[in-house]
Amino acid sequence: MKRGRGRLIALEGIDGCGKSTQASLLADALGAVCTFEPGATELGVALRRLLLDPGLPVVSDRAEALLMVADRAQHVDEVVEVSLAAGKWVVTDRFSGSTLAYQGHGRGLDMDSLQTLVAWAQGGVAADLSVLLDIPLEDAARRRSDNTGVALGTNGEIPDRLEGLDLSFHRRVRDGYLSLAAADPDHWSVVDGLGTSAEVAARVMAVVAERLGPPPTATSAPPPASPPLSPAPPLSRRHLGSEGGG
Repeated sequence: MKRGRGRLIALEGIDGCGKSTQASLLADALGAVCTFEPGATELGVALRRLLLDPGLPVVSDRAEALLMVADRAQHVDEVVEVSLAAGKWVVTDRFSGSTLAYQGHGRGLDMDSLQTLVAWAQGGVAADLSVLLDIPLEDAARRRSDNTGVALGTNGEIPDRLEGLDLSFHRRVRDGYLSLAAADPDHWSVVDGLGTSAEVAARVMAVVAERLGPPPTATSAPPPASPPLSPAPPLSRRHLGSEGGG
């Protein structure tokens, strides 16, 4: 019997919210394909470095947005759409909401123009559910800091280009996420990101079950899959503006 089209779930949130961990846990629980942005394709690896490596020349705000949606267009064509068409569920660490939150609300780019660009890059593929892991800015910063209080990236590395921006930027991003969720409650759900990984995972799973129902049965569901490519060591695993990372 032919399987129906799969479902796409996006985990969103500011850097340090725990989104990358939760995306992996959710994908394992659902038997879904686990992927991320930017950098889940061969082209994406190169784009991620251009976008996030603080050692490279500065990228303008508009160029940043264009590179981000270029990564998404390749990601959709090469990973997401192929999986969904095969009936597989997909969990992605960041999707279009990240661009609107980081480049739109964070950078202050024109939202109407950005929404048009984002929609074009998606190629008709949209998240069935975007789960926003929301935590206070101070808690996110604390998670990215070592014992001496030195701000680090989400993986304990030197902060990438977006992680290293000031608190006011991350406040605008968080506010932007909450605004996006409030404007589209049918496709967004806000989940408290504080607590242990297991506690947060239970909240996320409950929301997914309530909003999307159960995934395909165990006999027809694909085994858990890893992202097609592992990100390059120098940069955080999943990001921004992923846009941002988690």
